[in-house]
Amino acid sequence: MQVYLDHAASSPLRPQARDAWIAAAEVVGNASSIHGGGQQARRVLEEARERLAATLGCDPIEVVFTSGGTEAVNLAVKGLWSARPQGAREIVLPDGEHHATLDSVAALVDREGAVPRPVRLERTGAIPVADFTAALPGAAFATAMVANNELGTISDAAALAEAAASAEVALHLDAVAAFGHIPLSFSAWRADAAGPGGLVAMSVSAHKVGGPVGVGAVVVARGARLHPQIHGGGQQRGLRAGTQDVAGAAAFAVAAEAALADQAAEGVRLGRLRERLAAGILAAVPDAEPLGDPVRRVPGTLHVHFPGARGETLLFLLDQHGVAVSTGSACQAGVPEPSHVVQAIGRDEETARSVLRFSLGRTTTESDVDAALAAIPWAVERARAAGAARSLRS
Repeated sequence: MQVYLDHAASSPLRPQARDAWIAAAEVVGNASSIHGGGQQARRVLEEARERLAATLGCDPIEVVFTSGGTEAVNLAVKGLWSARPQGAREIVLPDGEHHATLDSVAALVDREGAVPRPVRLERTGAIPVADFTAALPGAAFATAMVANNELGTISDAAALAEAAASAEVALHLDAVAAFGHIPLSFSAWRADAAGPGGLVAMSVSAHKVGGPVGVGAVVVARGARLHPQIHGGGQQRGLRAGTQDVAGAAAFAVAAEAALADQAAEGVRLGRLRERLAAGILAAVPDAEPLGDPVRRVPGTLHVHFPGARGETLLFLLDQHGVAVSTGSACQAGVPEPSHVVQAIGRDEETARSVLRFSLGRTTTESDVDAALAAIPWAVERARAAGAARSLRS
């Protein structure tokens, strides 16, 4: 039986989300069709939109369903660029963002002449509000993560949104790693912002909260200027054309409701398990170093530097012992690279190659943590031996 400690990559499908998916999938009809079957599908879809909106703190019309978090980020980033103020070419881009954001901006740099305005991260991985604020004037738009997907560190989203509103710069928040784990509210963070400035878009993903893979959403404020990236049908306010995934939307809404219902209690439980794991690692490997903010963090995420042990080697060794972890984002097509997030907080490349992310979730138990702790010293010893042998050969 595998010990699964990679919930930040994908969390197991919740039974109630699976049931909702199956029930909705049995409705025959395209939600854009006007016959009875189509209208029945439309009712299921719009109920899901309303229910998901309630968990996100936004109006139902502001929810745009996508194929996942990556598409949601692409729609927000590229859509805001296409609708930017005339002459504006600079994008406020904190270091250490998810590759969905970094690669979207890189594409705009290559194809459109965009110019990133970097914002250095604090040592903990948080986005410094003062530096972010200073970078805003005259920008085309800004983007930022609510919680870092590798470190688990939480930034002050409300303050970032307030700064963007004051500067009259559109802001996209990547809430994929935060949704379901910490309180968030699109309307509260948007506050009194009007028109195209302040918080105008926020991305989330279903499979991070126990929904199905292949479903996401971006919240787009009513008054936002954002251009669609997919054309052909005019669905969802014309922002995302195409036949909508009714079953996926229904399952996402149910998973989100369940995640929020459990959020407070699970936060306490997972925080205790994370501390148990951290204490056990430090007892067995004294020179190991937890990274990220020790307090302002997603409850179930623990990011650890193991000096002298390559992360990918540790990953494979732990996998042999039935313990699933990761070295960071799962969106890099399985290519072992140094963590750009660890480098963004000022650490060197060797450190960035010697980290593991343990991410706990609703199925994690004390016995899972103990099984991981039993395997970690063995894995570190062998990974360090492999590293020493590699050094001798080079």
